[in-house]
Amino acid sequence: QDHWTPGTYWVMGAAWLCTHQWMHYQYTKDTAFLERAYPIMRECALFFLDFLIEDKGYLKTCPSVSPENTFILPSGEMGANTAGVTMDNQILRDLFNQCIDSAQILGIEDELTEQFASARDRLVPTQIGAKGNIMEWPEDYEELEPGHRHISHLYGLHPSEQITMDGTPRLAKAARVTLERRLASGGGHTGWSRAWIINHYAKLWDGETAYYHLEKLFEKSTLTNLFDNHPPFQIDGNFGATAGIAEMLLQSTLDRIVLLPALPTAWKSGSMKGLRAKGGATVDLTWQDGELTSCQMRAEVSLATKVRYGDEVREISLQAGENRHLLWQDGKLKNRKKDKNVVVGDFGIIFCNNS
Repeated sequence: QDHWTPGTYWVMGAAWLCTHQWMHYQYTKDTAFLERAYPIMRECALFFLDFLIEDKGYLKTCPSVSPENTFILPSGEMGANTAGVTMDNQILRDLFNQCIDSAQILGIEDELTEQFASARDRLVPTQIGAKGNIMEWPEDYEELEPGHRHISHLYGLHPSEQITMDGTPRLAKAARVTLERRLASGGGHTGWSRAWIINHYAKLWDGETAYYHLEKLFEKSTLTNLFDNHPPFQIDGNFGATAGIAEMLLQSTLDRIVLLPALPTAWKSGSMKGLRAKGGATVDLTWQDGELTSCQMRAEVSLATKVRYGDEVREISLQAGENRHLLWQDGKLKNRKKDKNVVVGDFGIIFCNNS
């Protein structure tokens, strides 16, 4: 029976879905949910302990493809199957880390946790190729389609946290090169692919480019009923675009919350309410003339994190149920208790009285 090799031998679906369970915990800090989710995550990780092979000192998935792309060997021969593609390594690094963190949170100590840590440390690291881009495969192969609609090897940038502007700037720079090379060769030509690109540029804190691709998604890939056009319809573009807008306004890990990381000039002044941040917080923001003016943060559970806006980073701690109002002026966080010009208005929004 005929089959399409670049889109066939990929076994990472369950692992990727398990990362969604951890993401739910990140946003809610719901340990009761984690108790139900962890056994599923653990079984998935256990499968990959058995599935991985040893090769050149690393542990690798085999067979493995980078969906749905094809590489070209130096001999000119084309192929899709290999061992240990970049996306596989990034997903497994998340899965193993998340199982380790879950076990610690739930007070579980056993030899499997040690095995997960050992396997994680033996995965092929995310590599930068000769052209300055993130390598898609374990070897620096040429691509059959340089403008391929998939950008699988940037999973580490989004939705993962393995590549960040403030944590891994060298990899973030290589991720930008990867996107530029894809786009220069015609990438982003489907709605869902364009949505990925919006999220990627948002994670690179590039609001202007993210906004450009958001406009292109509406212009070229959105039907009159607002359905994403990947004939006849594919909802990935719809969900991905809204996710991208959220990432432009707020990004978070359990370690830090970044406010307006990719605000485009087209959104000169505005506000947003109710976006969730990892760690169990809900955030409202107001900005004027491209500058953040106020932030209201409500903690659903106790929260200790860092808040970043521009180059300024502040540590904050909130108790469960506590509201915190932060005011920025001239790019600096003001101390509300000492600033007599700060007025708390209805709905907890902060205004600066300049009269």
